Amino acid sequence: MPFHDITGHERPITLLKAALKQERVAHAYLFHGEAGIGKLLTALNLAQTLNCEQAEAVSNHDCCGRCRSCLQIAARTHPDFFVIEPDRELATPQIKIEQVREIEQQFIYRPLMGERKICLIDDADRLTIGAANALLKTLEEPPGHGLFILVSSRPQALPITIRSRCQSLRFTPPAQTQVEAAVILKRDLPPTEARFLALVADGRIGEALTLDPTVIHAQQRDCLDLVAPTTLKSITAILTAAESLAKADRGPEILGWLSRWIRDLVIVLAGGNQELLLHLDQLDQLRRYAQQADADALLDLLNEIERTEQQATRHLNLHMALENILLRLREALGLATAPALV
Repeated sequence: MPFHDITGHERPITLLKAALKQERVAHAYLFHGEAGIGKLLTALNLAQTLNCEQAEAVSNHDCCGRCRSCLQIAARTHPDFFVIEPDRELATPQIKIEQVREIEQQFIYRPLMGERKICLIDDADRLTIGAANALLKTLEEPPGHGLFILVSSRPQALPITIRSRCQSLRFTPPAQTQVEAAVILKRDLPPTEARFLALVADGRIGEALTLDPTVIHAQQRDCLDLVAPTTLKSITAILTAAESLAKADRGPEILGWLSRWIRDLVIVLAGGNQELLLHLDQLDQLRRYAQQADADALLDLLNEIERTEQQATRHLNLHMALENILLRLREALGLATAPALV
């Protein structure tokens, strides 16, 4: 995909194209920013541009996206393009020293087809200490024909010695209108659906372009059932729902939706911009809740949900956590003693 087809990220792309034009591409880059916003896509594009076989595209400091080299890089089959990433099936995905050493051996030799040998390290913050030390040695004495592109949503987890030897480019989420336009164009969806997916994805364009609307709407309905007055007024209903969701391994999913719903309620409480509401079609119910909701308690609850989500991979008892959050939401909405809202 050429640079001009990437949504947003004008600043990092401008800097990359300037480096290409001046033939001053760094030996190592660190692309960092939130997950799913286009860092990896831009990294692939840079690799394609450096080895593109179409002279016209190269003269414009871009790739064609269609030549043999571009297609091989997209398919990860190019002999001069290597990808290192954690094993996603492991409980704690890591990039091991053996993976880095294998690349080191490859980089001794000159490129077979292209201008450069390129190594893309996705989720680079998952490097083990041994792997990071091995990579550091290569970054300290980089081969002239080599390029390393590190991609991370947690750059602070990388050793400072690694970060200091990379040119850092920060990626920020595209504007919501840009994400909506991309979803309309690339997925041929109506504007209302594009807006919904853009808000659900929270600016992560990669997610907005892959989410299944049918699945997402079903998840939203389950959340709305959970925050309905008939559910929250009944402790039995809360405990039953929490148990059912935990058994189905849907704890993290429902926590995400509860967080979105509570943020919408806080926006209504504060008299904020209604265009920011994901649950805009639930505005009447949100306004009824806002009449008796405790804003401070809701903000505390949002912080608690964030802490719970961060600990979800640490054997946290999500069943009990979900029960606690729902009971606290019940109190924050004034439903512990108040009659049911209608």
